[in-house]
Amino acid sequence: MAITRFAPSPTGYLHIGGLRTALYSYLWAKKTGGEFKLRIEDTDTARNNEAAVQAILDAFEWVGMPSDCVIEYQSRRTEIYQKYLQQLLDEEKAYRCYMSKEELETLRKKQEDAKQTPRYDGTWRPESGKELPPIPQDIEPVIRIKAPKEGIIEFEDGVKGSMKFDANQVDDFVIARSNGMPTYNFVVAIDDALMQISDVIRGDDHLSNTPKQIVIYNALGFEIPKFYHIPMINNPQGKKLSKRDGAMDVMEYKRLGYLPEALLNFLVRLGWSNGDQEIFSMEEMLELFDPNDINKSASAYNQEKLDWLNAHYIKNVSNDRLAEDLKFHGCEIHGHDKKQMVLDLCKERANTLIELKSAIENILKLPTGYESKGVKKFIKDETTDMLQSYIQLLEENKELHTPVDIEAITKPFIEQNGLKFPQLFQPIRIALTGGTQAPSVYDIIAVLGVEESINRLQSAIKVNFNKQEDS
Repeated sequence: MAITRFAPSPTGYLHIGGLRTALYSYLWAKKTGGEFKLRIEDTDTARNNEAAVQAILDAFEWVGMPSDCVIEYQSRRTEIYQKYLQQLLDEEKAYRCYMSKEELETLRKKQEDAKQTPRYDGTWRPESGKELPPIPQDIEPVIRIKAPKEGIIEFEDGVKGSMKFDANQVDDFVIARSNGMPTYNFVVAIDDALMQISDVIRGDDHLSNTPKQIVIYNALGFEIPKFYHIPMINNPQGKKLSKRDGAMDVMEYKRLGYLPEALLNFLVRLGWSNGDQEIFSMEEMLELFDPNDINKSASAYNQEKLDWLNAHYIKNVSNDRLAEDLKFHGCEIHGHDKKQMVLDLCKERANTLIELKSAIENILKLPTGYESKGVKKFIKDETTDMLQSYIQLLEENKELHTPVDIEAITKPFIEQNGLKFPQLFQPIRIALTGGTQAPSVYDIIAVLGVEESINRLQSAIKVNFNKQEDS
């Protein structure tokens, strides 16, 4: 049974890389009958953003990945951290360091000039037989952990395999700042231990933090969890993902008309696979996902794949669900008597809910103008007489309701008048929708109804499709 967590910092919105990490953590916990926990790492009070916290919570609600525990906020756990800081001081596993910023900067510059890796030199580290400098009166100390000076820090990473770090690569790093605020690596190790996290799935940009956190685990006698460090998501050119490439707020995907199922399906495949399978329901993800099978190399963001997946889900979710989701985008179709027909008609061509809304409105909304390019190409001198004859045909068949019925009277009309299909259909499309890219004329007339179709045809003829005569 795996207990996993996702722990975002509310200094910005939740991006898709973070959502993928959360998804992997969620799937592994649920597959093993464990728990998925959410923790907000908000100790950086200067950079925290309440709107970002809410956006993170909104994103998890939207994609349907709730926390299995009360959401933890690090800012509310300072007494816990202070307790463990004091414990380490009392056990002489940590110490106060009074080195000033100026002294640290001088030390760093000296090491860099000597081509050495900058690191704390242990000036204030208590050791047997060592005399420490006099305590300065004007310096508020930081607290540093006593890191091991020799040996190997090693762990088995579920993605990267056996990882080994020389202990001397980890200096006596700061675990509490001079203002008393504990640092990231310290609180993360404590929180993961106290929340009983068994499996930590996170981006491989955290790999360098792991040896430091293991030092904390060992110093406090905590059990070390299993780590999985997953590669980043790159853009199609193999570079860091930017906002232009898709690294935007997760809720922006909702605003752009993507379904949560499509986004999760897209993300699960960015770093993990099950043969050539592309479509995964949540049930299939839970059955098949294993973090030990995560790819070792970075993944490439593919906008075309996301659009393809989203189109698949738009076609396959219920029309009632689509009608409900369209409300968010300002499209209310629940009360329309042809709701099922218009959704069936329009969703076949839509990659996003925005496109679906546009397709629906192109049919249902009265045109306010007519596409000039289409008018110039398809509206000829004889078009008006042809449309008047077709209107007369519709007048005689006002009881018709289905596309099949409309087709049954229209095909003979085309044959009897010696027309080609575009000669009739494109002027009708323009009259009914304002453009030439709408679906089948039979479907449009069935959705609008014969009476409304007649009215729109007459309106277009009345203004001559707003056609500007050549002077």
